[in-house]
Amino acid sequence: MAVILVADDDGHIREVVRFALEQAGHRVVEAADGAAALRQFDEQAIDVVVLDIVMPEQDGIDVCRMLRARSPVPILFLSSRDDELDRILGLELGADDYVTKPFSPRELAARVKALLRRRDAPAAGAEAPLRRGDLCLDLQRYRCLWRDSEIVLTVTEFALLRSLMGHAEKVYSRAELVDRAYGLGHAITDRTIDSHIRRLRRKLNAVGADPIETVYGVGYRLRG
Repeated sequence: MAVILVADDDGHIREVVRFALEQAGHRVVEAADGAAALRQFDEQAIDVVVLDIVMPEQDGIDVCRMLRARSPVPILFLSSRDDELDRILGLELGADDYVTKPFSPRELAARVKALLRRRDAPAAGAEAPLRRGDLCLDLQRYRCLWRDSEIVLTVTEFALLRSLMGHAEKVYSRAELVDRAYGLGHAITDRTIDSHIRRLRRKLNAVGADPIETVYGVGYRLRG
């Protein structure tokens, strides 16, 4: 049973989110503000974090940054702002997905289910690690290695790199990467994929790796 941490400043929204997730079979742990969210995360085993961008004490952007320093836990943003910059900033900091208010409770539950499915996908089956030169993706243990250095990836970054490593030198359009990382029919913009790729590149660059190539006007590929 997944544990969901809900953190926002609107009691009505929390009630809607809690009901939708409990109906989907999840146990919900609530936090009324950012500071409480971080305490709950440190005290309990949390599988997915649902964050409102606007919260008292600490906003969702700050909480996301702090959570990413602790864990690759899947993070989904709730946003009442019709401002793509806020959403892109959240994704740059490591969020995996976002839902804009007003939202359908069924859509929210589906997004959380998709995050859990992507998180658990590498453990399914007995797939051998993917290797491309010095880069290794261990699908069973959910680990990414460059030579002797481990790179901690979010579920979305892992899914994107897994797709690129599956067929080295194949050029994937952004639409193809959306389908592979999020599933068919997911409404994700090109800028969202670009944000995830930039963050993934920064992590790879930090250990001396630079395997992802941009094919301008088309998409991305992994160098062979």
